[in-house]
Amino acid sequence: MDSLWKAVDVANATGGRVGSDWHATGVSIDSRTIRSGDLFIALRGPNFDGHDYVIDALGRGASASLISYKPKGLKKGAPLLEVKDTFAGLNQLGIAGRTRSKGRIIAVTGSVGKTSVKETIAKLLSRQGSVSFSLGSLNNQYGVPLSLSRLPEGSEFGVFELGMNHAGELTNLSLMVRPLVAVVTTVEIAHLENFESLEDIARAKAEVFGGLQNGGVAILNRDNLGFGILKNTADSVGADFLTFGSHKDADFKLTSFTLGPESSKVQVRFDGAELNYKLNIPGYHWIQNSLAALAAIHSVGADVFEAARSVASISPPKGRGLRHHVRANNFDFELIDDSYNANPVSIVAALKVLSRVRISSAGRRLAVLGDMLELGCESRALHLKIAGEVTDNKVDLVYAVGLRMRDMFDALPDAKQAYWTETSEELLSVIISHLQHGDVVLVKGSLGARMGLIVDELLALGVEG
Repeated sequence: MDSLWKAVDVANATGGRVGSDWHATGVSIDSRTIRSGDLFIALRGPNFDGHDYVIDALGRGASASLISYKPKGLKKGAPLLEVKDTFAGLNQLGIAGRTRSKGRIIAVTGSVGKTSVKETIAKLLSRQGSVSFSLGSLNNQYGVPLSLSRLPEGSEFGVFELGMNHAGELTNLSLMVRPLVAVVTTVEIAHLENFESLEDIARAKAEVFGGLQNGGVAILNRDNLGFGILKNTADSVGADFLTFGSHKDADFKLTSFTLGPESSKVQVRFDGAELNYKLNIPGYHWIQNSLAALAAIHSVGADVFEAARSVASISPPKGRGLRHHVRANNFDFELIDDSYNANPVSIVAALKVLSRVRISSAGRRLAVLGDMLELGCESRALHLKIAGEVTDNKVDLVYAVGLRMRDMFDALPDAKQAYWTETSEELLSVIISHLQHGDVVLVKGSLGARMGLIVDELLALGVEG
């Protein structure tokens, strides 16, 4: 594997002291996922100290470790680079990775869909050039510099996800990434615990434009209520912008679509041309995701027609609508894993997908819903609204997890109430014992509700096929 960083380059980037010559083929901040050749950065926090895992990381194949002090028991001559502060060192290394890159860089943020859009852009661009992109949801003050530090110098494109739950956070991340293109997928009611209104959320999302390069492009959802605030901010920094959506003035205008139980057919008009493609993921929200991705791809100078022809190859990331057909001992069932996170908009989108799934005469549509977090004083009202969506979207039975979802569960018609528990662990044996042949099970909730545990247990019941 090609070298990503030489010891001298890391030392120059961080101002650290290096004791020996080495090179790294990757960068990691988690000793549990170290790959051979990685540089392990020993971060420190209020409840952890990465220095406790330096020896383990080196034993697992790390090429060196970035430290602020030498841990006890470390062998003499171990490959190290010592800095005053390892978090500052991570940031400096990320900035150095970005500075040396001549690639065309895209930043993606939004209340819903940012990971899916980031992954879609990266996969479609990979058919037209070399791409580096942030893995999973590495989108915060740790994940963004880590992702930039992993950016190979020769990558033609870079796609980075930026997240926030407080005002001011995106400004620093955007200045670090310095994108040519910045995408805001949508502005919705999320993180209300830290914001007073949708307008405040829009202003916080608009911070992503603060780091745009001269001549940069903002990609905006023309159908979204936050459009005006986003456009005004983009204008204030001198950015060009492209819009997407069904609005009559959208640049990437959705002219027609057909929603199916497993796929969608999409027709888009852009700059006088027509794009027709099939999306092998159900749901209108995925159509919107695809429009945002195509607008971004066009804005970095790639071939948008080639990208549209490749959309059919896209599949959802884990925990974001990925579907599994599970063959257990005595029955088969369908699992929709949307367990990574949830807010009111994404739960409604998931329920709409569930409503369109074909079921056998014996099968049922089951929704396993966990708490939506960070909704502040609006939390109870927003959870209660989900009860009406359940009824509107042909859900047969609801299993609910968490104290917040209890209000929603109690508001359901008796015939739709299956079971409520305070934790996802308590629900495991219940949902497993209730499953029948032909059932379709949607699992959805905020990350803190730990709905992924239910997904893992359901997948363990059999094999996919």
